[in-house]
Amino acid sequence: MQINSGCRGLAQNLKFLNESNSFSMKKKFLAVLMVVLAIGSASFAQGFHMGIKGGANLLKIDDKSFKDEFKFGYNLGAFAEINFNKKIGIQPELLWAQSTYRTATDVEEVIPGSTNDLDVKLNYLQIPLLLSYRPVKILSLQAGPQFGILINEDKSLLKNGQDAFKKGDFSMLAGAQLNLGPLKAGARYAIGLNDINDITNNGEWKSRGWQLYVGLRLF
Repeated sequence: MQINSGCRGLAQNLKFLNESNSFSMKKKFLAVLMVVLAIGSASFAQGFHMGIKGGANLLKIDDKSFKDEFKFGYNLGAFAEINFNKKIGIQPELLWAQSTYRTATDVEEVIPGSTNDLDVKLNYLQIPLLLSYRPVKILSLQAGPQFGILINEDKSLLKNGQDAFKKGDFSMLAGAQLNLGPLKAGARYAIGLNDINDITNNGEWKSRGWQLYVGLRLF
């Protein structure tokens, strides 16, 4: 009886020790997991920033229906910086942008019912998604696609008020950005890849030109 009682006591002690060790291991695992999550969160927080930006667009359309000159527009919006390490990251943006193009003096001969020598203004919601490479801390080299959604357009190009431009625009961007602490300043060259002409098959309207901007990182 004493032997059985001793065995039962030993078994209970072993069970308690096993449960204690298991509980201790769980606590250690949870502690390590919390540390890993904290480090990951801190790393993500250090690599994620947001800010505001604004600047000028100098654009033109490569087609005989428009003058071969860059016209002034503007862009305003917000940007985010997502840094994977000290050199590589991505910079998505959300912009309200106005593009201005001037029709040729003889555009009515190409597009009957159109207006000669007229500034046409288009307002886009633009979404650039840029890969950013920093060879040095002060400089970022950037390139990537830009998606544009036409929000509204000046309907004076055609005398009947018909829409002349397609609702979507797709471009590729490449440029450089100076990083001066929280301040940003940059220039990009944009090349339109799709035809935005929605009224005639006589030519392809593809925009190209410069985007100039300054920005402020808020956090």
